[in-house]
Amino acid sequence: MALATPARLLVQADRKLVRAAGGSRRHLRVEVVAPRRPPRRPVNLALVLDRSGSMHGDKMDLARQGAVRAVRSLGDEDRLSVVVYNERVVGVVPSRAADAEAREHAETLLRRISARGDTALGGGWLAGCEQVAVELDSSRLGRCLLLTDGLANRGVTDHDAIVSHAAGLRTDGVTTSALGLGRGFDETLLRRMAEEGGGNCYFAEHAEQLSDLIAGETGEALSVAAREAELIVTAPAGAAVTSPNPFRVRAEDGHTVFGLGSLVADQVLSLVLTVELPGGEPGAEAVVDLRLGDADGVLESAHARTALAYADGVAYDAQPRDDDVDQEVAAAYAARARRQAAELGRVGAPEEGRAVLEKT
Repeated sequence: MALATPARLLVQADRKLVRAAGGSRRHLRVEVVAPRRPPRRPVNLALVLDRSGSMHGDKMDLARQGAVRAVRSLGDEDRLSVVVYNERVVGVVPSRAADAEAREHAETLLRRISARGDTALGGGWLAGCEQVAVELDSSRLGRCLLLTDGLANRGVTDHDAIVSHAAGLRTDGVTTSALGLGRGFDETLLRRMAEEGGGNCYFAEHAEQLSDLIAGETGEALSVAAREAELIVTAPAGAAVTSPNPFRVRAEDGHTVFGLGSLVADQVLSLVLTVELPGGEPGAEAVVDLRLGDADGVLESAHARTALAYADGVAYDAQPRDDDVDQEVAAAYAARARRQAAELGRVGAPEEGRAVLEKT
């Protein structure tokens, strides 16, 4: 499939010199610009609606409105399924081609859904993922959209188990996005499901917000330019590469690989890399190479590098800093601290969470 524009990869260092004696830490701001890719891929979309008692009232109204908006975004080449759950899981619309008849039928059924009972979030979401997998192959996108207040009190309730399932399903081509509705939803669970599931996590408190979010989510699913994108970093021997951003990371064949998830057409994704470097001879270069990869080879031409120079202590201490990079680095580490504090609060360690925030 021809690309209208190629992907681009840009890198900018906070400073250009590295301490010859060793122990330097350089921060890199990396910007990934996704290509434009016409035409779009067909999508297998499952809508999973929480209809437990905690969804009664405005939240249920929001969920119905959001689901209808998503249904209307589909075309005949897509596939649609609808699952609802409380303490029971019901497949309201099994996976089928999303033609005009199917879309109208789904809308009719969605408007009849009411809220009552307990919350089998894990079972409902997994049932939706199973429907996404029907007739899913490499030519299609798989997206499960969970609309819920994020509480789980029946069936599979362990957060780690649910998140582990999300990561596993992502490797099978099924992406999870979560839309938290109303006030008091379990942000930690939904965010972790979306992060490990390769999707997005949203929050909507009223209809205007919901409309925009659903339009963005389904529009994103329908305009994916690269599936399972990865940033592959090659650093000098003895260097360690990490990131404060919430991307999955692994070591592979001497490289550090960050999983970026699927990229939509023209998306601009920014992240921060932290590179800890050993010592070297003054005047020598420490080169960090970066390239992109993805499931279909769309991004293979995107490449960037930054050459850092070893220097003595006087030159190292006198070098200027890049304020723009510093600000983005600070924001990334602050966001990581907030995520860690929220998780510590969830497991009953709020004092440790506060200590993380204060230290950062």
